[in-house]
Amino acid sequence: MNWIGWALLSALFAGITAVLAKIGVAGVDSNLATAIRTTVVLVVSWGIAAIALKPGSLSEISRRTWVFLLLSGLATTASWLCYFRALQMGPASRVAPVDKLSVVFAIAFAGIFLHEKLGWHQFVGAGLIVAGAILLTRG
Repeated sequence: MNWIGWALLSALFAGITAVLAKIGVAGVDSNLATAIRTTVVLVVSWGIAAIALKPGSLSEISRRTWVFLLLSGLATTASWLCYFRALQMGPASRVAPVDKLSVVFAIAFAGIFLHEKLGWHQFVGAGLIVAGAILLTRG
């Protein structure tokens, strides 16, 4: 499967996650709900990594890679804590589209920090995502 297939599966599971999480945060502190969800992610991810891991792979990871993966983990933690709190307070059908504005931020950050060349397709697409998020949060 190519990257588009994996990205579509990611979107599918993220959509499922929004609905399941909305149900899951009912009657529980959103931070506790995030911790429970994160524990599941931790156990499953390490299980999959352990099965696929080649001996010595962990020790071959560079310091730079560790720093950026740890920073990414902190950003993910902040995102999930905010997402679960938003789901607890608002309807999933409105929270999820706003959360997907992450796509717009990712495009901008890719251009700024990764020096990816952005063309009119990215700008128009990002604008449509913003417009869609605004439209979906109305009413």
